[in-house]
Amino acid sequence: MNDHTEIGTLNVCVLGCGVVGTEVVRYLRQSTDELAARCGARLELTAVVVRDARTPRDPAVPTRLLRTDAEAAIDEADVVVEVIGGIDPAREYILRALQRGKSVVTANKALLAVHGAELYQAADQAGVDLGFEAAVAGAVPVVRGVRESLAGDTITRILGIVNGTTNYILDQMTTAGLEFDEALREAQELGYAEADPSADVDGLDAAAKTAILASLAFHSRTSLADVSVTGIRSVTRDDIEAARQSGHVIKLLAVAEQRQDDGARGIAVRVHPALLPMEHPMANVYGAYNAVVVEAVAAGTLMFYGAGAGGAPSASAVLGDLVAVARHRVTGGRGPAESNYARLPLLPPEQVLTRYQMRLQVRDVPGVLATISTTVAEYGISVETVRQVVEDEEQALLVLITHRASDEALAETVRHLADLDEVVQVLSVLRVEGY
Repeated sequence: MNDHTEIGTLNVCVLGCGVVGTEVVRYLRQSTDELAARCGARLELTAVVVRDARTPRDPAVPTRLLRTDAEAAIDEADVVVEVIGGIDPAREYILRALQRGKSVVTANKALLAVHGAELYQAADQAGVDLGFEAAVAGAVPVVRGVRESLAGDTITRILGIVNGTTNYILDQMTTAGLEFDEALREAQELGYAEADPSADVDGLDAAAKTAILASLAFHSRTSLADVSVTGIRSVTRDDIEAARQSGHVIKLLAVAEQRQDDGARGIAVRVHPALLPMEHPMANVYGAYNAVVVEAVAAGTLMFYGAGAGGAPSASAVLGDLVAVARHRVTGGRGPAESNYARLPLLPPEQVLTRYQMRLQVRDVPGVLATISTTVAEYGISVETVRQVVEDEEQALLVLITHRASDEALAETVRHLADLDEVVQVLSVLRVEGY
């Protein structure tokens, strides 16, 4: 431990000064005495690393702290806070910090989902902490809950709304009757969605967070490449209405689950729009809020809920990690290291079971329902409910909800349904979760 640590001071540098970085700096400077009391050492903010020190910034960030030399700022620090985002140069900076014995706090879900194993290993080798509560669901303490509070339990399933932008869009489609493009435009105007919303609406942001949660929950390394991803661009107002009529609401869900039974052994990790029954607690998660439901053997079902994005909520999570790693620097302890002893394999599609809703536009002719039912049954899929809406004298809309079936069986079924003379068009296929 450095000499200045022994006299009760820890040097902190913050990499990045966007929305989250600015709030971290603000709270560090406003709460100096309280944080010192909680940590056992004074947190001295020594540098805020930016690309251009001449860019106008919030007055909460003193110009005297702005630096462009990240390497030098890292080397002078005891604890490094990374809120740059993206893969590079964040990966290079974090590795430099860890390899030089600095504890690191990061909010970078994309980096952890792609290079998490490398970062965990570097932290373990150096004997320092790597905190990342803010990487998943902002202020919602789900990382700590899964990583520490449930460390002695067996988690079987995680179901989450972990992207506020898509939840806001789907919420507006549900409550205001907007089409996807209209809801997206509104989200952009309010600042919930970026000018390029791809990471959110295509499910990549949620997928990165899901990979992190799956790794923690199942003690098995899971990367972004392991997550099956479908975004919300194809969800229509008709899908929303069909869901409502069957007692459901559509959400973009992060799903991580494990099977260890006679039929299969492994984990499935996916992100996709899905129907939730209206009585499910996450059906009432509105706007840009996040929620994660964790199912465990001993604890049962737990729900984490709160603000999942924004400068202040994310800064709260960063500061929580900062206090924890600072305490460890003072006392000589360490937080939890990576746990990947289980090394469960990824389940193939035929072993991942889900319920589905299919919307079919069909010819309104005698025997059409029997033909479709027979075709579905041929591929081992059992239909739970069927609802028929006559559109005109020639066509009707069929909405089928199935019992649990595999992705593989569903894909085969849909392909053959589309080839039937009685089927005009397969309008949509959505998973049904929450049962």
